[in-house]
Amino acid sequence: MKDFWNQRYAEESFAYGTEPNQFFKKELNILEQGSLLLPAEGEGRNALYALQKGWETSCFDYSEPARKKALDLIAPFGFDVDYQISDVLDYTSSKQFDVLGFSYAHFPQEIRLKAHQHLITFLKPGGKVIFEAFAKSQLGKASGGPKNVEMLFSIAEIKEEFKGISFSYLKELTTYLKEGLYHQGEARVIRFIGTKRAN
Repeated sequence: MKDFWNQRYAEESFAYGTEPNQFFKKELNILEQGSLLLPAEGEGRNALYALQKGWETSCFDYSEPARKKALDLIAPFGFDVDYQISDVLDYTSSKQFDVLGFSYAHFPQEIRLKAHQHLITFLKPGGKVIFEAFAKSQLGKASGGPKNVEMLFSIAEIKEEFKGISFSYLKELTTYLKEGLYHQGEARVIRFIGTKRAN
């Protein structure tokens, strides 16, 4: 998988564009500025938007070409961003974040529950999760996403993998994607907003 992503992110164009994910943008705009962690951030489109809105932004991905393109995207604006190269289970930080933002972070099924629970440990009690990813019903559509159904999501899997999160919004729906070369057209996604419980 790493070779796949390195090859995709080494392409000249931005795979998913330079504009933020629209659900992420909408929900981030509602929140008071603070600290933000973006797992599997890729080429930096969401990080740049968050920085422009005054968020203290950290992110990681395991792709070196992704990090390089993200830093090249952000550099002209003069922002500082903490962008680590890391596998999800190896990611560590001394920070506790106000918001955890997932945009199409599809980890392998065999580590996904552990990965999500690991990332939640970096979220403050009361902190928010913004999440959008492809649903299992996306399989077979040409608008993007993994071709392995086990890497796609169901509502039940979200509830299982994000234990410790109270959901204020959780829905599978149809949307129309216009994000770079690889997210184009009608798609089935799952979105949620959640809050980390204190206990």
